[in-house]
Amino acid sequence: MEWVEAISEAVRYIESHITEDITVNDVADHVNISPFYFQKGFSILCGYSIMEYVRNRRMALAGEELVASDITVMELAMKYGYDSPDSFTKAFSRFHGNTPLAVRKNKAMIKIFAPLKLTISLKGGYIMDYRIAKKETFTVLCASKKFSYEDAKREIPLFWQEHYSSGKASCQKEVNKFDSL
Repeated sequence: MEWVEAISEAVRYIESHITEDITVNDVADHVNISPFYFQKGFSILCGYSIMEYVRNRRMALAGEELVASDITVMELAMKYGYDSPDSFTKAFSRFHGNTPLAVRKNKAMIKIFAPLKLTISLKGGYIMDYRIAKKETFTVLCASKKFSYEDAKREIPLFWQEHYSSGKASCQKEVNKFDSL
């Protein structure tokens, strides 16, 4: 099994067993890779450990469930693998930035942590022809002006009209001659 397939299968396994007591060994056994190598590969490709992923998903799901139902904090704590409501509340507060009570009573914001969807994209690996050429010295001129957002639609065309009518645009021809070299 390739790494992308292994991680995708591991994520499916984690998602289907999210409320159970799962370990790194359980996940690694499911994808037939040694726990040591799978944990290393997962953290390199995903940016966090398997158990960090599990904790983040559980907290996101707990937040969604807290908002969408009348479930008690005690029931949420037990459902998502915490021994006490206090330890759940501490973890919930660290993740969401608010206590479960504040979320429920004050309609405070919660965070989402979406399931992983792994895609690998390789870029580069192509040959490019180039050459370094020595050029004569030349001057580059520019014009700048600050515009307010509200007036930009009107002022920018006026700026360019003024620029071209003042004869400054003739400098553009000097610079363009180097484009064809």
